[in-house]
Amino acid sequence: MNGLKKNLLIVEDDEGLQSQLRWCFDGFDVAICGTRAEAITQLRRLQPGVVLLDLGLPPDPGGVTEGFAALKEILSLTPECKVIVVTGDNDRTNAVNAIALGAYDFYQKPADPEILTLIVERAYRVYELEIENKQLQNNQHSMPLDGIIASSAPMLKVCRTIEKVAPSDITTLLLGASGTGKELFAQAIHKLSPRANEKIVAINCAAIPDTLLESELFGHEKGAFTGATKQTIGKIELANGGTLFLDEIGDLPFELQAKLLRFFQERVIERVGGRAEIPIDVRIICATHQDLTTHIKEGRFREDLYYRISEITIQIPSLKEREGDALLLAKSFLNRLNKEYGKSIRNFDPEAMTAIESYDWPGNVREIESRIKRAVIMADNALITTEDLELDLTNTESAPLNLKQIREEAEKKAIKRALNHSDFSISETAKALGITRPTLYSMLDKYNLHPKTD
Repeated sequence: MNGLKKNLLIVEDDEGLQSQLRWCFDGFDVAICGTRAEAITQLRRLQPGVVLLDLGLPPDPGGVTEGFAALKEILSLTPECKVIVVTGDNDRTNAVNAIALGAYDFYQKPADPEILTLIVERAYRVYELEIENKQLQNNQHSMPLDGIIASSAPMLKVCRTIEKVAPSDITTLLLGASGTGKELFAQAIHKLSPRANEKIVAINCAAIPDTLLESELFGHEKGAFTGATKQTIGKIELANGGTLFLDEIGDLPFELQAKLLRFFQERVIERVGGRAEIPIDVRIICATHQDLTTHIKEGRFREDLYYRISEITIQIPSLKEREGDALLLAKSFLNRLNKEYGKSIRNFDPEAMTAIESYDWPGNVREIESRIKRAVIMADNALITTEDLELDLTNTESAPLNLKQIREEAEKKAIKRALNHSDFSISETAKALGITRPTLYSMLDKYNLHPKTD
């Protein structure tokens, strides 16, 4: 896993075997000790992902009591650690007992370096995946709203606005480019509202032909038009008591806008072909990616309807404006898609991470999800590469001219990148930035960047 030091602790009292094992494991920082007390000291200091543990430790080198005591203590202190117990020849019973106590695997002496290396590598890969999934879950649990993955200042501001707006019944207009998550925010408003136990009914005004949209919204009576063989309840009536989400309302036909305006004003509807007025109690949320003020000037959208639907207007930023969120989203999608497709891709390689951060993402969250899905399906290795993502990297960011501002923005961006690359580990972030932990804490306070996990 990117940023995670590969520490291996070997607990073995045989000095000859210590010397043999010290150089077996390429790619690992190996620490060796010969007693349970030394093992616990090293465990606290190094926090190894894998421990190779001989059960025959002093003062009971011919037995297993000290080895089992060490196993229990290691797992109680670091339950995520993968412990591989090393037993004597024909000592299968103790090996099975060790597995029952929580050991990851066992290996019988005499040691075959090649096989033992494979076992340790496999154990460490499992450790990496479990740690990364745990960190990702912790990050998601600390997300600002249910279903919203974000840590950038613009998105946190939107989330705070949503939290303030949700408890009221005020009609809300969500503005944002395609793929920015307008429907997710509509669902978040509903879940935080007093109507959360009722239905949220969504209709995409751009996805239904103009000739059918009125019937879809208001319903119709039997015989109202050719083919109307039975009474049908419309989306507005279905949402009664709950929330109505009108997506892409900028595509609503002009001739239908007057009828919708009457519903907004009177909160009653008439089904197509009907005469009875039906009262409706509903929370209304609208969304569009279009500029409705331009539509009004061009005579394509009623100004009075616009003021009805925009009692509160919330602008959702594009992914390009959400610094640091692209990598956060990519890792979340990778975790979910690994499960969906039965894959075990560990992470993105450093170049891919840089590409994800640099790309403009014109399709926003929808595009990044699509790219990650393709990469998960097509990737041949344990790390996703830039080739798997197939990104056209064209970055045209403009930079400020004020030197102090440039320096502060560069520092803030570097810290956020390092936090994302190290999965919010303070020690690894400080190491990557080449500064001490106290200095990093000071900078986190200065820029109000506080990770949820360490």
